[in-house]
Amino acid sequence: MMTKLIFEKSKKNTNGINLTEENINFDFIDNRYIRTNKKTILPEISELEVMRHYKELSDKNFCIEKGFYPLGSCTMKYNPKVNEVLAGLEGFCELHPLQSDEDSQGALKLMYNLQEALKKITGMNAVTLQPAAGAHGELCGMMIVKKYFESIGENRKNVIIPDSAHGTNPASAAMCGFNIIEIKSNEKGLVDIDALKAVLDDNTAAIMLTNPNTLGLFEEEILEISKLVHEAGGLLYYDGANMNAIMGYTNPKLMGFDIVHMNLHKTFSTPHGGGGPGAGPVGVVENLKEFLPVPVVDSDGSKYYRKYDLKNSIGKMKAFYGNFSILVRAYAYILLMGKELKEASANAVLNANYMMNKLKEHYLLPYDRKCMHEFVLSGDWQKEQGVNTLGIAKRLMDSNFHPPTIYFPLIVHEAIMIEPTESESKEVLDDFINTMIEIANEVKATPDDVLKHPLNTPVRKVDETLAARKPDLAYKLQ
Repeated sequence: MMTKLIFEKSKKNTNGINLTEENINFDFIDNRYIRTNKKTILPEISELEVMRHYKELSDKNFCIEKGFYPLGSCTMKYNPKVNEVLAGLEGFCELHPLQSDEDSQGALKLMYNLQEALKKITGMNAVTLQPAAGAHGELCGMMIVKKYFESIGENRKNVIIPDSAHGTNPASAAMCGFNIIEIKSNEKGLVDIDALKAVLDDNTAAIMLTNPNTLGLFEEEILEISKLVHEAGGLLYYDGANMNAIMGYTNPKLMGFDIVHMNLHKTFSTPHGGGGPGAGPVGVVENLKEFLPVPVVDSDGSKYYRKYDLKNSIGKMKAFYGNFSILVRAYAYILLMGKELKEASANAVLNANYMMNKLKEHYLLPYDRKCMHEFVLSGDWQKEQGVNTLGIAKRLMDSNFHPPTIYFPLIVHEAIMIEPTESESKEVLDDFINTMIEIANEVKATPDDVLKHPLNTPVRKVDETLAARKPDLAYKLQ
């Protein structure tokens, strides 16, 4: 049954709580902020009914607590509830960001220790916790690239990006004024070394890479790539979206990267999505430390403090120090896991390869090689039988599974990008595998029936093109 809009539940003269019986004089408010439109209509509904309304809406949302969420490239793993408890401790959640360093030693120590942990995990020499999300971290990193070349008197304009990259990579570089040079992948789905050599010159500022890449494949020639870019005088930027695959086995520093951003929501199990709050720390090598945003958290061995005197700092990326509660959650997760962070990566890679090998007989596997933490199928076989990848995704919704990422990366036609993560059991993976096989068989037998899905969701099939081009988000009063 469809949920009524809150306006439809409205009953005239119904109130929530009346705070006072007195008439309030609003003369103290500037007239600019006083509503003049007396016809403005808001829903009239009791506090209890408001609560029930939003609880009903929340129950319709799909979340990791409801079912499997194999969203490729997004690492939708379980967020341990102990992280939430610790982030809610009074000393953390009631600490004001304008309090002095002397009165904030516990929080500053936590941030300092988190920086040190992230330095160890990435191999970097310095870390900032300021950026509010992965893409914000990318922007921070590319601002560092730009400032670095300005400081040495060079005006390099080109940033090289593979055709398999996340879309935020070219966007972040372009926002900093760089030209985007795209290079094609080779037949293995990896960076084409000859294509890279062809575009490297003294105008190359950086290359932005995800490793493993968005196909879930490790860049086998990463050391050669690093050597070539550095010989050309450029920097290497590491998109940390897929770091969940490599923790404890290698790190960006060993691969030759100079700058890295980390997605705390993907790798270190903090809340994901919903517009925030988030965090995207950035790590840099020794010669880029002075370019980090200020303040950084430092220590003299006995006290912790915010340090502002960085010679070539790009400035501030966010108000105060960033989203502190997210940093608490990430630090709790790292302490909880300890050396088992390496095991988390091992299980993520094992799960992905298990699923890939079970499904490749039923769906086209464009790059039939051992994958890392995720893999990409193609729905081309099913499309030939009348059901495209979108149809498969819609069918999955009726089996209590969130659909995988579809139609990305763009270099795979009818892409189905699956990431199981390490936090799901073999039983859950088998259920998903069996459902995917069942759907493949349904496509062969009754393709028209598959295209009728979803049948059991709050909203069934919609005109997605019309919804994207002409969204109608306003309730029209009768």
